[in-house]
Amino acid sequence: MQRAFVSGAAGFIGSSLCDRLLQEDWEVVGWDNFSTGQSEFVESAKQHARFRLITGDNFDLKHLTEAMSGSSAVFHLAANADVRFGLEHPRRDLEQNTIATFNILEAMRSNQIKKIAFSSTGSVYGEAAVIPTPEDAPFPIQTSLYAASKVAGESLIQAYCEGFGFEGYIFRFVSILGERYTHGHVFDFYRQLLHDPTRLHVLGDGNQRKSYLYVQDCLNAILHVMAKDTARSAKHRCEIYNLGAEEYCTVKNSIAWICERLKVDPTLEFTGGEKGWIGDNPFIFLDTTKVRKTGWSSEITVRQAVERTVDWLVANQWVFRKRD
Repeated sequence: MQRAFVSGAAGFIGSSLCDRLLQEDWEVVGWDNFSTGQSEFVESAKQHARFRLITGDNFDLKHLTEAMSGSSAVFHLAANADVRFGLEHPRRDLEQNTIATFNILEAMRSNQIKKIAFSSTGSVYGEAAVIPTPEDAPFPIQTSLYAASKVAGESLIQAYCEGFGFEGYIFRFVSILGERYTHGHVFDFYRQLLHDPTRLHVLGDGNQRKSYLYVQDCLNAILHVMAKDTARSAKHRCEIYNLGAEEYCTVKNSIAWICERLKVDPTLEFTGGEKGWIGDNPFIFLDTTKVRKTGWSSEITVRQAVERTVDWLVANQWVFRKRD
């Protein structure tokens, strides 16, 4: 039986991945420091005899190495994903996204574990000149500390694949939506509307174009690709895949769907400009031809992903109290 080590196991994507791996008969070791993860998200996993949850930090290399022992694959999802406020604490991205990834790789090396999946981001393309943006697009100037730290993490994984024979799967996500979502524009807009359903403050001009992906479609892609062992035969034993829907929407589109779902009609107050904040990419749309050639495709539309996220937030308003 395969054993997965999942960092960030109590997070949005990590906890959803733990549930999926358990459904597919893996043993799962979940690892989280609960700085942003939610204990409620792993309640279902904890009912399984094949799941073990360990509270630990990626900076504690000794404990991390011990916890990872006996695993056959590592799914490294733990990260600081706070892109918008990165400039307020610039060291956090370096530590939680880059140094933490180095420690994960070192713990793998100590345990002779070769296979790793890494959650990267479409933000690494910066303000891309090529739309839709393929995996081999030239890297522009990085516009956020978050993206810069993820590029560094990718590079470390690639170097370990080349130097130590690791098998790496790097997944560059667009924003992920769905059940257990607790960070991002749908969350922020709904929280505003809970306090005042008559007004909605919107960063930027609302014309930013974004592509989103439903969390289960994201997990389908990760598990589908890794089951094919595509990196094993790659030239440098590392494969990069864009993950996203084959469509995009504007922020105004998303607001309309959210408001329709909530049955509210607020006055929209825009801050102006094509960007919502420093580092915001006004147009994100990834070319997913490569991953679709493996046989995967997204099943849920961007609108459906937004609507399912709103429905989950309506039914789980406790997450707003936990985040406040």
